[in-house]
Amino acid sequence: MNGPHDLGGQMGFGPVAPEKDEPYFHAAWEKRALGVTLTAGAMGAWNIDESRHARECLHPADYYASSYYEIWIKALETLLKRHNFVTANDLAAGDAVDLAATPKRVLKAENVPAVLAKGGPCDRPMDEPAVFAVGQRVRTKNFHPTGHTRLPRYARGKEGVIDAVRDGFVFPDSNAPGQGENPQRVYTVVFTAAELWGEGADPTLTVSIDAWESYLEPA
Repeated sequence: MNGPHDLGGQMGFGPVAPEKDEPYFHAAWEKRALGVTLTAGAMGAWNIDESRHARECLHPADYYASSYYEIWIKALETLLKRHNFVTANDLAAGDAVDLAATPKRVLKAENVPAVLAKGGPCDRPMDEPAVFAVGQRVRTKNFHPTGHTRLPRYARGKEGVIDAVRDGFVFPDSNAPGQGENPQRVYTVVFTAAELWGEGADPTLTVSIDAWESYLEPA
């Protein structure tokens, strides 16, 4: 979706200023926000793509006024209400006052290291051969979905060259709304700055993205 998160190529947000020796967390509550989000995700009610889309659906004014982990917590509240783990009454009372759904599983403290080490692999085997080949010119499709997508707005309807053919991966666009994993092959596509940014772009610059197969067509 063309939400507030899709900032690539947008102007007016100032320069990127990386913080030297930046800590993992800037406040103690951020540690808890990460822990609560991961623990809630481990209940098995939603997947990573649905959680990303929940963050993207925040109102732009709210999104831009929120820090990184504030965005996580606000989206988590949406997910917990959507899947009936909390209600508006619970949140108003600061306690569990209504009946709640039963999670598929509960992440216990002693299992956290093993679960984090395992991660959530999204690669999937593919039986079909690759549609595109290294060196082939392709064009990204120009679409503007209301749901989740991993094709950035600035790279839609642009011509590039296949730099690498990857394995199959879960397709985020269908996985986010619960329509199945529908894995597709992924390709690394390289674009010139002039193709993406037009006149005045740095001629020495290229940008590469990883694009699912259905995002692409022959140029």
